[in-house]
Amino acid sequence: MKQKKHEKKPYRKILKEAMAKELREHKSSFIVFYILRLLVLIILVRQVMLRNYEGTFFCALTIVLLYLPSWVQVQLRIELPPPLEITILCFIFAAEILGEVNAFYVVIPGWDTMLHTLNGFLCAAVGFSLVMLLNNDERLTFDLSPLFLALVAFCFSMTIGVLWEFFEFSMDFFLGTDMQRDTVVHAIHSSALDVTRSNKVVTIPDIQDVVINGQSLGLGGYLDIGIIDTMKDLFVNFIGAVVFSVTGFFYARSKGAKRTPAQSFVPSKKTEEQDYLRQAEEHLDAPPEDRQAP
Repeated sequence: MKQKKHEKKPYRKILKEAMAKELREHKSSFIVFYILRLLVLIILVRQVMLRNYEGTFFCALTIVLLYLPSWVQVQLRIELPPPLEITILCFIFAAEILGEVNAFYVVIPGWDTMLHTLNGFLCAAVGFSLVMLLNNDERLTFDLSPLFLALVAFCFSMTIGVLWEFFEFSMDFFLGTDMQRDTVVHAIHSSALDVTRSNKVVTIPDIQDVVINGQSLGLGGYLDIGIIDTMKDLFVNFIGAVVFSVTGFFYARSKGAKRTPAQSFVPSKKTEEQDYLRQAEEHLDAPPEDRQAP
């Protein structure tokens, strides 16, 4: 009687085993992941009880996003340093749960500014890492200068920042949201107010109130529609991008020998011992009698 040849296991099961190993690889990041996921589940139950479906959606989205760093590491076979992974997890929680569900964007001044600054730093780290990993590929023959790596990191971060502002504007324009937060100002400087149509700037100073259709807005000034918030977000994104790009330059110039803040935020290629996707494939594809416990 012929022995039945073992069937290849579905990719979903392979990915599940690899993700389980990846999540537990670093104790510090796993503890943060577990705590944040538990908090999100508690908040999710509360939002369901309050019948806040928008909050429920953000909670469900956050749970999915919390798995994103591990998924990226498994699929792309790169290793995120624990400080970078923890920062990403906390950023997701701060933006979605604290910012959206608990309205920190409105309740706490500067919350949005803080997140945009951190986003500029993280996006610069991502851009720097993408080129760094490519630059260290033994199959390639070119070698990029540290200045070029820093410049790419900066440009990548600013591009992501601009694309995000495009997204916010599109949501506000087409769906009537308020992602571009409005700002109360006390003076207007505009050539549109020039009755002579000679492109002269007309200033209306010391604005204390605005009346629309006979009703006072009660804001103590004129309501700027989004532009100040957009420029502020891009400016703090610029600051975060510059901070990482400068530290990344010195890190690349020393080829990792000189310790800089960028060192804890630069991913590396996985070693064979860290390639959990390959290990899961080999483990689950092996005949039952040849398998060892994962």
